Amino acid sequence: MAELSTLARPYAKAVFEYAEAAGALEPWSALLTVLGTVVADPKVEQLLASPTVSTAEQAAALIDICAEALDDKGRNLVLLLAENRRLRLLPYIREQFEVLKLQRQKSVNVELVSATPLDQEQQDKLIGALARKLDRSVNATVSVDPSLLGGVLIRAGDTIIDGSIRGRLTKLAEALHS
Repeated sequence: MAELSTLARPYAKAVFEYAEAAGALEPWSALLTVLGTVVADPKVEQLLASPTVSTAEQAAALIDICAEALDDKGRNLVLLLAENRRLRLLPYIREQFEVLKLQRQKSVNVELVSATPLDQEQQDKLIGALARKLDRSVNATVSVDPSLLGGVLIRAGDTIIDGSIRGRLTKLAEALHS
């Protein structure tokens, strides 16, 4: 999947720069969410992978499906991607667009996974510490994974902070084996 993300990066950057210059980050975010969701549908994936369907037909089908969500700029994006045989990249373009948008807004999505449910005070304390460390506002989702045994696992983009007991035991086992 890294290859598809690499191919999507210049498109995401170009769309982001255009949307930012036009002051339309949220509308473009919504548009890319719709397109990415539609393209990820198994029936649409099958259509886009079919060698018997031309790129013009693929673009027309996608434009028809998303007609209400697309304006002229959105249609132009679909046509450009179809012309370059890149319609299947739309979910990755949307993902990278969102990362760029969060970076611009000095915000980050963080996943907090704990062994036991965290109360609101614990969540606030963790989120506050992360906000100071990352120098960004933090949008957190919290989940529970009893297999961690204890502690917290924090995922913020490519950064993972493993404060779980399971993680510490794994590191200890690696150290003993080396």
